[in-house]
Amino acid sequence: MKTTIALALTLSSAAFAHAADPTPSKSVDTSFLKKFAETRRFMLGRPQNPKIAPDGKTVLFLRAEVDKPTLKLFEFDVATARTKEILSPESLLKGSAENLTPEEKARRERMRLSAGGFADFHFDKDGTNILLPLSGKLFVYERATGKVTQLKTGEGGSVVDPKWSPDGKKVAYVRGFDVFVCDLATNTETAVTKGGTAIKTHGLAEFVAQEEMGRFTGYWWAPDGKHIAYEEADHTGVETWFVADPFKPDAKPAEQFYPRPGKKNVSVRLGVVPVGGGKTEWVAWDREKYEYLAAVKWDKRGGLTAQLQSRKQNNIALYQVQPGSGELKLLLNDDTPGAWTNLRGSFPWWLDSDRFLWITENDGDARLALFDLTRPSEKPARFITPSDLQVTDIAQLDEKTGGLLIQATDDPSQSKLWAVGTNRPDGSVIAQIDRTAAPGIRTAVYSPDINISVQTTTTLQQMPKSVVGFEGNRALGELPSVAIEPDIKLNVKIEKVGDYWTAVVRPRNFDPKKKYPVIVDVYGGPKHLHVVQAMRNWLVPQWLADQGFVVVAVDNRGTPGRGREWERSIYQKFGTVPLEDQVKGLNLLCAKFPELDKDRVGIVGWSFGGYMAANGVLRAPEVFKAAVAGAPVTDWEDYDTHYTERYMGLLPESRKQYDDASLLPLAKDLKRPLLLVHGTADDNVYYRHTLKLSNALFRAGRDFESLPLPGVTHMYTSDPVVMERLWAKTATFFKTHLGEPK
Repeated sequence: MKTTIALALTLSSAAFAHAADPTPSKSVDTSFLKKFAETRRFMLGRPQNPKIAPDGKTVLFLRAEVDKPTLKLFEFDVATARTKEILSPESLLKGSAENLTPEEKARRERMRLSAGGFADFHFDKDGTNILLPLSGKLFVYERATGKVTQLKTGEGGSVVDPKWSPDGKKVAYVRGFDVFVCDLATNTETAVTKGGTAIKTHGLAEFVAQEEMGRFTGYWWAPDGKHIAYEEADHTGVETWFVADPFKPDAKPAEQFYPRPGKKNVSVRLGVVPVGGGKTEWVAWDREKYEYLAAVKWDKRGGLTAQLQSRKQNNIALYQVQPGSGELKLLLNDDTPGAWTNLRGSFPWWLDSDRFLWITENDGDARLALFDLTRPSEKPARFITPSDLQVTDIAQLDEKTGGLLIQATDDPSQSKLWAVGTNRPDGSVIAQIDRTAAPGIRTAVYSPDINISVQTTTTLQQMPKSVVGFEGNRALGELPSVAIEPDIKLNVKIEKVGDYWTAVVRPRNFDPKKKYPVIVDVYGGPKHLHVVQAMRNWLVPQWLADQGFVVVAVDNRGTPGRGREWERSIYQKFGTVPLEDQVKGLNLLCAKFPELDKDRVGIVGWSFGGYMAANGVLRAPEVFKAAVAGAPVTDWEDYDTHYTERYMGLLPESRKQYDDASLLPLAKDLKRPLLLVHGTADDNVYYRHTLKLSNALFRAGRDFESLPLPGVTHMYTSDPVVMERLWAKTATFFKTHLGEPK
């Protein structure tokens, strides 16, 4: 575990100079933080979750008031560009307070939803009715008349995950631990599955599916509406972990099934049952080989497909379920020897009954490929996108022309939209949409014919803005926002320096004649890009820089958007490779910008970033002179199976790699100021992690600070007071230990 030599990397002899002596610091102005927190990062009042009606005439979206985190439903008329409010949660609940069960609160936590009110809404097939879940109940809004009907969903358990039947005559949902349907004509409920329990659930996605696979549902309608496929998740033998509230010692702790590396996983199987109930036809596969049901789709062209994933996660097999027998037909086998294979939850996209689209990385880049089942090969018939473009998802498929709109990037600091043709025999024509726009993050939703779109854009100069467009880029109007705009202007530079995409945030009153203490704002883990061209990501770093620092960020190896080799470089090397790259990137920035004082560098992060921050002062104290580590994973044996084993391998065979990545054996080496922050109600990275590191530091006789946040979950930003006070404390901590500009 002696990695400090590798981490020193080209630092000059001054690297071992002491940081500034601790000195009491003046209090900081938190007025911006207060506004930032109360407006939920200046997102309250902005349109969310836009959906285009099937006829393309209207766009519906959710929006909260600027001072109240409760989402209401609005309608934008495409022809007139006028907007009106349709429904509010208050009107449906008739004055009653919204009441969420612990299960629904946990589900929203998995989905990173902090606002109340309407979490989602759903058009039926014609767009004449809208389904709205609210406070454990289901409501149907008839658009022509404005009539609202509450569905009679029975007693026993909150209703979650509602879905229209394909014909729009029924609604399916999970209540308790079983799947039910409600017939709209009679407003009566029928059980689709029976016998579900807390141990053996029907129709619910298990914890790791929601938290790590991006799969939040556990059942799927057949295209003809006659059957439902559903997941049975058997938690027998899986560890139960408890989250207690120290403020409420009389309250029973919350329970959660939490599978850890080397321990028992949830046993999952897939069944198909008539929508009226009856005998389940179970899909048979080798569940010892494939422990994970990663994704399921039931498509009118390609039928029922299932992505099955091995526990080691180096193999994903895409199977087609044969109707009537439950037998499986292998469509492709996506294999990554020596590392992991990325999940593609929204795939396959079927062009017809024989051809489908898939993202493959077998040649090193995430490319969109066409597979043809009439060919005697599991290899792509051809690639749809070039090798220098990293594809993340498909936004829409035009079934008439074969045209595609995709999400992809040739620059990981941005997310772009591209138009692709799939039917040309000599390959695809590909063009970036809106080439002249400023660098930023773009997402879009489209009508089925791709004539109407809602494109949401954020850049370093603007917060997210949603524009309704017609046939490409002709703007029809903007979904109106009532949000407060940030009252600070960013002083941020994003560029590639050496091998790394970096960000440098200078104070707004920056003085080039001074040397500034540096704070590395870090995440560094897989699946997440930190250095992106989006204003909202840099508001707090800008405030922090304004307190007398230069804040920098580096996206190290392991982050997405740079190809297979770059991303897989961290396999079984969590403790070393990401930190080595942070140091290399920091050195490059210090060499390029002389105002950065490399002898006074702090590091701050949350979650994986918290792990990186603590790892930095423990493994590289010659580089990092102080750290604030929020919700850090300190021992990877205590994180969930699906995330950890994907990147660290299985136990016991990878014991050495787990030991090398753990922070606990390094506790005795702490030489720098360290502040540990953790929510006691965190059910993602349990408070146990900070307690274990605190215990190791205490027993080793090391000085450190620890700040428990009572009742706070992993989403600490949901509590405005916590958000404001935590960043104020962070700034004061770094001022004390790194000093002021000189």
